[in-house]
This record gives sequence, structure tokens and C-alpha cells, in this order.
Amino acid sequence: MSDRVILHSDLNNFYATVEKKLFPELAGKPIAVCGDAEARHGVVLAKSEEAKKYGVKTGDVIWEAKRKCPGLVIRPVRFHEYIRQSRAVRSIYARYTDLIEPFGIDECWLDVTHSKIFGSGEEIAQRIRREVREELSLTVSVGVSYNKIFAKIASDLKKPDAVTLVTKENQGEKIYSLPVSALLYVGRATEQKLQRIGITTIGALAQADRDFLTDYLGKWGTTLSLYARGEDTSPVRRMDEKDDLKSVGNSLTYFEDIYKFEDIKRLFYVLSESVAARMKDAGLGKADTVHIWIRDKELQNYGWQKKVRPTALCGEIAEAAYSLFRQRYTARRAVRGLGVTVSGFDRGIEQLTIDSLDGAYEKKARAEEAVAKIREKYGYSKLQRGIMYEDRTVLAMDVRGEHLIRPGKGVDEPTAEGAYDAKSAFSKEKKTESAKEEE
Repeated sequence: MSDRVILHSDLNNFYATVEKKLFPELAGKPIAVCGDAEARHGVVLAKSEEAKKYGVKTGDVIWEAKRKCPGLVIRPVRFHEYIRQSRAVRSIYARYTDLIEPFGIDECWLDVTHSKIFGSGEEIAQRIRREVREELSLTVSVGVSYNKIFAKIASDLKKPDAVTLVTKENQGEKIYSLPVSALLYVGRATEQKLQRIGITTIGALAQADRDFLTDYLGKWGTTLSLYARGEDTSPVRRMDEKDDLKSVGNSLTYFEDIYKFEDIKRLFYVLSESVAARMKDAGLGKADTVHIWIRDKELQNYGWQKKVRPTALCGEIAEAAYSLFRQRYTARRAVRGLGVTVSGFDRGIEQLTIDSLDGAYEKKARAEEAVAKIREKYGYSKLQRGIMYEDRTVLAMDVRGEHLIRPGKGVDEPTAEGAYDAKSAFSKEKKTESAKEEE
């Protein structure tokens, strides 16, 4: 059986590049796309190559970024435009394959194994790179390999506007010397655990005894061993594929530190609106488990979950998430990131209970359905929950975008480009393994 041909495409400095496309006068200038510039804790969400040369980093507070680069141009987030550009790029990918799996707004995996009519994987990657640049004035780095994990690493090896090939023959040279943190889903906590047993590179992880890693890290140790050895066999899934969805979630990195409980609760409602809508679209029925993810201002991550009565209602999901937060989060530090995920779907096949017989659930469900229809006709912002009106920023947030719940380089690393909009989409089973590690 021949090897698969997998591409991983990563749009370079995506938000910042779109800003330059929209405003040509910004060409050659250092720019940063940021949260609310008036907010004390507004942060950099994306930066141009020119800004990078001054040391500006994603996550820098705006005043800090300006100190590094006095001429830095601050641009606001234009999420709807980024979505439009992302879709245009994906239409180019679709010329070569229908197996396109988004990994955030700016990244996708493509399976081109059966696209030989267009050439080799490397040739297809070069064609995509040229077409994206010439037709959309954007640049993309593409990794080519025989599995998703190595293709992702390959796309990071050379930027911007480049193609990198990783094969079984050259993976030792190109990948094994990289720090273990370069492996997808290895964040700070996992990296520190591995360092304690002398594993600092991907090569060392690949050579480590798998049984030992499983004993040390649990099931996640087995998964990381497979990833490091190039034995990942997970398929590239079509964007509309939903048969085997295990969970649905949404997360966001806010533009400033959050100190008040009422603000936390409000954002859980924002996230739960998206989660409930996506469950309905996917026909998953009700969920019996709510998971939350928290990132504090020191970029430490936490994750907990709880069983709930089966529900598909935004209000019940949000209240369960907030209740879990109040019970379990004891760090006494401001919060910067929040996430809500649900799992345990009944897929429309449910058992009768006293709760379902009393009609209360159905009344709430009808109310939420009515709200959804009004929003569908007049727009999301035209009808909001009362809790939203206490914060004008939240009123503008429609987090039902096309982001994945995506841990960046790992669940315990800062998220990359994206705030306000959140990083949302259908989570797959493997994505939850890294979150469980932090529970």
C-alpha cells in the first residue's frame, strides 16, 4: 500500500496580510491586529513580517508592542473579512481535492493522494502557493508529508510563501532534531513532563519506549509516541463531515484580563450560543457532558468536566459551565481565555425522564428555536439575551465562526491569531485527549 500524500497549508500572518490587502497604503509598514486599543490590556493578535523584525509577538500588550516598535500601526479586528478571505483560499484548495479539513481560520489539511492528475504532492503544493499569491494577494506555507502531524510540522519549517517536503527518508534530518514542543499538541506542561525524563527532542520521543510513555503520561503518551514516529493514521476529513463527531466546542481569548464573575458568566453564554447552534446544525441531539477550559493571565491552563441532564439548550449549557467554573477554579488570577465543549450526544434517541415529561425543557427549547428563527431572518445581533447588554463589546460578538478549538502549539500554549471571534468548530475525539491531560 502506497503512502498517503498530505498537505498542511498555513496562511502567513493571515490577519495582518488581509489588512494590507484591504489597505494598500500599509505596504511595507509594521502592523499589528489587536483587540480594543483603548483597553488597558488590549493585546496583539497578529503581526506583519515587518513587526516581527522588531520583536513584536502575538500576545504582547499593545503598549509593550509599541515600545518595541515605535512606528507600529495598530489595526482593529475585521473577522468577517478574514472569514471571506479564508473561504476564497479554500475554494482554491477545492480545485485539487474535496478532502479539506480546517484547523483554524488560517490552516487546513488536504489529502491529495488521489490527485495525481495534477502532479506530485510537492507540485500541487507549489501550484496552490502560486495561485493563492497571484489570485488573492495572500501567501501560504505548505508542508507535504505522508501523515497529518509531519505535514503540519513541515509547514512551520520554512516561512513565508514556501513549500517543504518531509518524507520517510528525510524525516530524521528535518524533524527529529526539533524540540519536542514543535510536535502538535505538545504544550508547556507536557514539554516540562518530558524534559523531566530527559526527552527534549522529537527524535528522543520517537526512540522512547512506548509502554513507558503510556505509564508516565497515560493514553496521551501512546498518542505522542505514534505522532513522533510518523505513525499517525488519522484521516483528513471533509469540512462537512459529521458522522463521527465526538464533541462540539468553542473557545475564545479575550482582549483583556477578566476579573469579574459576571463577565465570566456572560462569555460562557456567548460561547454556549455557538455550541448549541452547532449541535443543532449537526443533528447531534442532546449532550450529557459539559467541559470547560480556562486560561489565566499567566497563560496556565485548566480543564474540568461534569455530567448534566441531557440538553441542547444554550442556557443550560452556559449555567453548567459557569457552575463548574465557580466550583473548580481556585487560582485567584484573572482569566484570559475560556472554552466550552459538550459531548455524550444521544443523536436524537433519548430516554423518557421525569424532567422530559413535565414539559419544562420543551418550553425552553421552543423559546430558543424562536430566537434562532428571528436571528436567521434579521441577523444575530438583533436579538440578544439580557445578560449581554451589560457589556457593549459582547453585543458585537458572534463567535459562530470557522475557527477550531485549537490549542496553538499545545493546549497549554497561548492561542495564535484570534480573539473576539473565538476559535470554534466541531472538535474531534483526538483533540480532547490533550485537554484531558490538564484535568
